[in-house]
Amino acid sequence: MIQDLSLTLQAILDDPSLSTKYPELAAAQIAFDRPDESFKPAQTTVDLYLFDVRENTELKSNEPVIERKNGQTLTHPGPLRVSCSYLVTAWPVGGTDLALQEQRLLSQVFQVLSAYPKIPASFLKGQLSGQTPPLPMIATLPDELKNPSEFWTAIGNKLRTSLTVTATVAMEVFTPVVAPLTTTSVLRIGERVTDQEELIPSTMQEVFRIGGKVTSAGNAVAGAIVTLAGSGLAARTDADGQYIIGAVHSGPYVLQVQSGTSSKQVNINIPAAAGSNYDVQL
Repeated sequence: MIQDLSLTLQAILDDPSLSTKYPELAAAQIAFDRPDESFKPAQTTVDLYLFDVRENTELKSNEPVIERKNGQTLTHPGPLRVSCSYLVTAWPVGGTDLALQEQRLLSQVFQVLSAYPKIPASFLKGQLSGQTPPLPMIATLPDELKNPSEFWTAIGNKLRTSLTVTATVAMEVFTPVVAPLTTTSVLRIGERVTDQEELIPSTMQEVFRIGGKVTSAGNAVAGAIVTLAGSGLAARTDADGQYIIGAVHSGPYVLQVQSGTSSKQVNINIPAAAGSNYDVQL
């Protein structure tokens, strides 16, 4: 995951469209080495050294993500939000004024990365592809290095001009909970005595919501119209062929399914008997 983030940042800085506006950056190689005393690149280099990895509790969400797949529900606990901070330095090679070249390179890196408060999907690599929400990125975060001279002494080199880039990724570390899809849910409505949980039996009514899947030759049918005859209720299947209809009272019903020129009627009971469901095969 962290390697994918490094490759993503490299893709941003290696973007061919930068060559006209930022020629020095376009010509530089991107490295991820520890910038200690032995680091002496043979060609002009922009180095992104990962120096800090920590959980970002401010962006953490406890809201689970529910996915429906292959007739099951997968409940994904909220992922860890991990902030990765890189020390960015420029190492020009050749030329008449290395100090100015170094400043120009850093300026160009700063401008490019600052243009993306969130990393565009087109640059994302590996497991980062398709992550939601989009990955936030901060081009400078000075508090991460409160004393730069101590940092450079610790890695065995002299103080050097740098900037800090921090990006936050979502890391799936918890196993999703797998369960069968719910086919029937019940809502009980009625009056209750103050301060008591139980409903008064004489006032109680039950209504049901049902869900199923429409398939054809084993494949999910998206966009099919599912109607519960006599109830005035209808639903359209989603991309996985799933539909939900409710609320209705218990009893026998006719389920009508229409998809293009294909149609079918199925007799059902609400609630369904044990082992039964509301799936329809066209």
